Amino acid sequence: MRRTAERVSVISAQAARRFMIGALMLAAALFTAANASAAEVNIRLTLDRAIEGPAAPFLLALDKGYYKAEGLNVGIDPGERLLEPITRVASGTHEMGFADINALIKFRDANPQAPVKAVFIVYNRPAYAVIGRKSRGVIAPKDLEGRKLGAPSQGGAAAQWPVFAKANGVDLAKVQVENVAFLVREPMLAAGQVDAITGLTYQAFIDLKDKGVPLDDVVVLRMADYGVDLYGEAIIVNTQFAAQHPDAVRGFLRAFVKGLRQTARSPEAAVDIVLKYNDSLRKPLEVERLKMVMAENILTEEVNANGLGGIDQTRFAHAIGQIASAYRFRHSMPKPQDIFDAGYLPAPALRKVR
Repeated sequence: MRRTAERVSVISAQAARRFMIGALMLAAALFTAANASAAEVNIRLTLDRAIEGPAAPFLLALDKGYYKAEGLNVGIDPGERLLEPITRVASGTHEMGFADINALIKFRDANPQAPVKAVFIVYNRPAYAVIGRKSRGVIAPKDLEGRKLGAPSQGGAAAQWPVFAKANGVDLAKVQVENVAFLVREPMLAAGQVDAITGLTYQAFIDLKDKGVPLDDVVVLRMADYGVDLYGEAIIVNTQFAAQHPDAVRGFLRAFVKGLRQTARSPEAAVDIVLKYNDSLRKPLEVERLKMVMAENILTEEVNANGLGGIDQTRFAHAIGQIASAYRFRHSMPKPQDIFDAGYLPAPALRKVR
């Protein structure tokens, strides 16, 4: 009986030790998890428009945990208006955003102290276009003279219409510009109520195609093909946040590039992820939008040569000069470094397309 009691005592002691070790391990794991969670940096990103196919690189990086792997807790909100992502980031309600860099240039001119800059060029070529119909007599830029142009006043392409006109010798006084709502822009062109419209190729052209307008009657005058040397959409950041969390901004961009590469490899799968966040979309339409953006605006010859995300200083200075040709800056004309901060870009090797 004594040996049995001793054996029971030994077993009880061993069990107690195992229990204590297990409890300590659990406590350590919980402590580590709590600290990891506490160490995550929160980033609220605002898009420039509703969630559609072109938002795939952002959403794929979120869905696959690429931001989490960089120690970031990222939330993504849709936008509605051209300036909305810029004002959100400048006000601090969102730490980062996806916005038209040319709208940013004008915003910073009006608000020189606003804490917002671009840190990554996504659209190396802008998607701005004038889209007309051959049956309405529009084939080349000069054909717009004497005709009616539907241009939503809050649209990014409409904002660059004067730059496009100046670059192509179009007399603005000879073009009747009608401010139309986004929702009726394509239907008005389809119905012949206007002769051409301004818009983004992946929006306006594909919507016209979806509405059954004969493609052989549609003329797409991509502004980038007609002397407009501007960049397009960029990732922007609140500069106060960036100064406090520079590694978080760099980590976000690394995760985004990873998502962008994955999107380029498999756009159909990337759109499947987009559909998780907006199930009202039609996959074939969004795949077409995404492929158009990737081919025409993101993976350009310049990007293939120089890598994703950066700017060419000479080109950007010329682009700012083009804006100045149709817009009077309130202050001195900005320099590229006033708008774009290259200090957060991933290493060059990570930004190579191939």
